[in-house]
Amino acid sequence: NQGSFMTTVYDVARLAGVSTATVSRVVRGSDLVHPETRERVIEVIEQLGFVPDGSAQGLSRRRKDIIGLVALERGLDEIDIERDSLLFVDQIVHAAEAVLRGSECSLLLSFGRSGEPFQRRVRSLSGKVDGLLMAEEVMSADQLHALARRVPIVLIAGPRTERELDVVAVDNASGIRALIAHLTGAHGYRRLCFISGPPDSPDAQERLTAFSQMVHDTPGCAGDPVIHGDFSEASGSAAAQVVLGRPSLPEAVACANDQMAIGVLREFQQAGIRVPGAVAVTGFDDIYPSRMVDPPLTTVGQPLRELGTLATQQLLTRINGSALPPLAEVLPTHLVIRASCGCPPPATR
Repeated sequence: NQGSFMTTVYDVARLAGVSTATVSRVVRGSDLVHPETRERVIEVIEQLGFVPDGSAQGLSRRRKDIIGLVALERGLDEIDIERDSLLFVDQIVHAAEAVLRGSECSLLLSFGRSGEPFQRRVRSLSGKVDGLLMAEEVMSADQLHALARRVPIVLIAGPRTERELDVVAVDNASGIRALIAHLTGAHGYRRLCFISGPPDSPDAQERLTAFSQMVHDTPGCAGDPVIHGDFSEASGSAAAQVVLGRPSLPEAVACANDQMAIGVLREFQQAGIRVPGAVAVTGFDDIYPSRMVDPPLTTVGQPLRELGTLATQQLLTRINGSALPPLAEVLPTHLVIRASCGCPPPATR
């Protein structure tokens, strides 16, 4: 019976074809195990649902003074890595470093493409760190829970359905509702297009759901077919080309993050489409470049530094042995009105 209390270190050793001493080294995070052997033992531990005895593990385990931060790469390539690297994650990294500053704990970063090879790499981190910050949905819920039996985990922007792990997120829905209410109320736009993020992103899912509901609930409002990007500026440019290829332009294009919105804005301008004269463009995040583009970007601000700060503090609490119930922290968002939606500059508004 997998995951039952009858599963022992001997079962793991037998199925993995190693000694019980090797299993113990893997559980302790020892560096004296070959990486392939470590991975094989970890896979068997997950398969059997083996949970090491807490008291024995606590006596033998050494604190590593390292926490890991794991995030997915979106739209990155070697041609334009600076343009497409996600500034959301950059803010989380800086916030985590600020929390750890002055302590003996270091931050280990791991970035990769979604899929099993990266998931294996993340699982192997459990023996090298005291805890993990997950900046996106890197693996399935079952895989996360199996990993959390070996090392504390805090999810950043994780799914709201999660009940067993700590999650620190933002109120995506209220932010999108405020944005669409402004576009339809203050400006009277009725034909809207939404450029969503990747389907495997909880943030992207929540923002798309809120957009669809607002379009449905607003009299006379219609939504063009949704276009999916990957949060990168390049995917915003590609989405803009799809919009330009349609028979007519929408009145407003709402993007699931600022980097895609900047890509849309630049593509429209290169095509001679005036923003906001011919079509409004909005984003989500309020990263620094959103204020520097012309016109400045109307967007939804989220507290990126606070996300990283709270998540890191919570992870340190877990590492220090907290047995409190899982934390579900949802931070507020706010509408940031600039010129790209059609509003006048602040000096004249």
